[in-house]
Amino acid sequence: MCNKYDFIIVGGGVVGLATAYKLQLQFPAKSIAVLEKENSVAKHQTGRNSGVMHSGIYYKPGSYKAKNCKNGHTQLVNYSKKNNVTHDVCGKIIVATKNEELPMLENIFNRGIENKTAGICYLSSEELNKKEPFIKGVKAIWVPTAGIIDYVGLCKAFVKSIVEINSNSTFISNCEVLEVISKKNNSILKTSTKDFIAEKVVFCTGLQSDRIAEKDDLKLDVHIVGFRGDYFELTPEASYKIKNLVYPVPDPKFPFLGVHFTRMVDGSIECGPNAVFTFKREGYYRTSFSLKDTFEALTFRGTWKLFGKHWRKGIDEYKRAFSKRLFVKELQKLMPSITVNDIQPARAGVRAQAIDFDGNMVDDFKIMKHNNNIHVINAPSPAATACLAIADEIVEHVIK
Repeated sequence: MCNKYDFIIVGGGVVGLATAYKLQLQFPAKSIAVLEKENSVAKHQTGRNSGVMHSGIYYKPGSYKAKNCKNGHTQLVNYSKKNNVTHDVCGKIIVATKNEELPMLENIFNRGIENKTAGICYLSSEELNKKEPFIKGVKAIWVPTAGIIDYVGLCKAFVKSIVEINSNSTFISNCEVLEVISKKNNSILKTSTKDFIAEKVVFCTGLQSDRIAEKDDLKLDVHIVGFRGDYFELTPEASYKIKNLVYPVPDPKFPFLGVHFTRMVDGSIECGPNAVFTFKREGYYRTSFSLKDTFEALTFRGTWKLFGKHWRKGIDEYKRAFSKRLFVKELQKLMPSITVNDIQPARAGVRAQAIDFDGNMVDDFKIMKHNNNIHVINAPSPAATACLAIADEIVEHVIK
């Protein structure tokens, strides 16, 4: 016999739990189950990202990212204040380290103006030095609305809020979806523990989103490829060298923001990440390998087209992944005084990146509907910041 719920959310990351929370607010009498294959919330992208609340300054005006980042940021701060989620709107600095980067810095500033990013202003090299004495640059942008947050704590708060609204709703861990059977009025999920049935199912499965979509017979024009990001952190003795968040001017050809310094909510200072192709979607070590993941990624033509376009960048990233000296050399562009003795190895994360058949990285969010189900196929940064705004969009799909 199936366990029946009005709604099922598959995926216990920040987008899945924000969606469950917003659905519960909209339909307080309806029951919701969140199914997660790991033993707790936020085990993958959510719990392994940089912990930043983005301001929305980077994104193309009018894009899904731009609209939802600002809205999501406001909602996120308000929810965190009400529910005691650790966070700090500390601001961040985007630094041009050489004159050649000034046109791109200006483009970012103009996007920020178009996106109505509150309070942004330019900093001269002297003003930059006052805010971050160890960072050197020719010009910078101060972004006061950026901040940091405990995303794992946020996910736990969402679970608590859902159950407080409806005691019949639940979070179920160690429950992996193996088969999806879509019928006219409901969907049946066969899992590693038992079968479930619901009128509507929302899949927010990150690194596994394309595979889950295929289980639902959804035809995709993209494939998920994983990019691992390795972090170092400043040693306790060197942690005084960074006060808040410091980013370089990003390479416009990539959806990554470059190696940066991030103060975390526990007071530590992370440096990174790089971005290297990973041979295992959920592999968090340099030697992690999955034959299945590697075979699928390397038999997808879009992967090779991506490599063909950006092989030099890929080689540079791989060199840094295995060389602390080269990683420090990249950090020295922002902080010339940093040495190999100032940093120590920290954690790693894997970013799920949708790539199309022509080798293009899909830069915006991608949500698809199929029968009674909704699939979040691509949710790159700033999806964590925008989680509550994305959830609002998904709720609208459910209502329609």
